[in-house]
Amino acid sequence: MVRNIERDQSRFKKIVRGKIRENLRKYVTHGEMIGRKGRDLVSIPLPLDTPHFRYGDNNDSGVGQGDGKPGQQVGDEGDGAGPGGTDPGKHLMEVDVSLEELADILGEELQLPRIEPKGARNITSIKDRYSSVRQTGPESLRHFKRTFRRAMRRAIMTGVYDPDNPMIVFERGDKVYRSWKPVKKPQSTAVIVYMMDVSGSMGHEQKELVRLEAFWIDTWLRRNYDGIESRYIVHDVHAQEVDRETFFRIREDGGTKISSAFKCCRDLLASNYDPNEWNTYLFHFSDGDNSSESDSRECCRILKEELLPTANQFGYCQVASAYGSGNFINVLREHLDKEETMVTTRVNTKDDIYDSIKEFFAKGR
Repeated sequence: MVRNIERDQSRFKKIVRGKIRENLRKYVTHGEMIGRKGRDLVSIPLPLDTPHFRYGDNNDSGVGQGDGKPGQQVGDEGDGAGPGGTDPGKHLMEVDVSLEELADILGEELQLPRIEPKGARNITSIKDRYSSVRQTGPESLRHFKRTFRRAMRRAIMTGVYDPDNPMIVFERGDKVYRSWKPVKKPQSTAVIVYMMDVSGSMGHEQKELVRLEAFWIDTWLRRNYDGIESRYIVHDVHAQEVDRETFFRIREDGGTKISSAFKCCRDLLASNYDPNEWNTYLFHFSDGDNSSESDSRECCRILKEELLPTANQFGYCQVASAYGSGNFINVLREHLDKEETMVTTRVNTKDDIYDSIKEFFAKGR
């Protein structure tokens, strides 16, 4: 019975995984899914067929008791509340999927290479690894298979085993328990710095695109690193570090000076993150409207001389806005096109997020 349950559970997981793969592009744009995110799990609505009884062939001998005809309705018609529809219903099942599994599916579907960390491994955690067995221990750690084999071997050798009544009773000498030893596990560390333009031209729709894009960036990078930190910077003509909730909820206002965010990011990294020990990922989100051409050139200088040399990657995501000029991405591509650690993408609608994530991590940095 246990084996049947495990087999059915494994089959169900494969079905769920297949459904997520089929609809991944849609889930990437699904904002409600992020709202149901827990600490380690995310709830995904899947279109699964619900279990139901299927009537077999009864040789047309009747329905229930008494005579009946093939296709005859069983039971009385109910009194529905309102007119009935003509289309079949679409049944959705909420399935909890771990963020690690979701990241694996994302990587497989987008064919993303695993990231090779470049920073020194400076964090060491101690974890218990069950690597052997011993004769004493708590019952919760009893190794059932080994205990059963030892008990059966003893029963056969002593002649008390009865094939017609194969009952095995454990004795104290049969029991073995899992044993562990502490293992030091090095962790690759990384920091993600998210920067966002919150000037007057960045409205709610633009920030929703940023929220979705940041979720998938975070999901993929956390699958590749054991120790990771996220920092958040917002800017108009001035920049400041904020917490995650403020980053996505702050109201937009004022003009734009993108270099203020890059300078704030530079100072943050210099004060807290040694480039020899940390893998650094920088992402900037804007509608591409900057205060002046001179400030855009200053941004290119800061990137080329101070940020790009030590970063694993700098990603610039330009979201569409009816009020922004959208020229900053062209400036970056013109002056920094040969920089291997810089990737630029455009996200005009939610459908573009899927391709944007693929562009950001296609080279496995």
